Amino acid sequence: MNGGPLPREARLAAIRAALERALSPLELQVVDDSARHAGHAGARDGRGHFNVDVVSAVFEGMAPLARHRAVYAALGSLMETDIHALSINARAPAERGHGRAD
Repeated sequence: MNGGPLPREARLAAIRAALERALSPLELQVVDDSARHAGHAGARDGRGHFNVDVVSAVFEGMAPLARHRAVYAALGSLMETDIHALSINARAPAERGHGRAD
């Protein structure tokens, strides 16, 4: 990464690409919720607020905390340069119709 936040229009694509590369998701939704947090102290440095809903076989047998760690690991340096807050809904394929699992 470039050491600072990506241009706003490139963030969603970078987040999506990182998650697709690491998790091979069956379903993936990434929502930029930054506008709802404008002026928030943690967002003043240019980083954003995002919601991720991901279904991946990688999560089979994993506890919710391990799933979150896998998402954080997939995002790598984006967590330091572009993401201030991240809401995660990480599910295994068998949990697809069950809403929030964590």
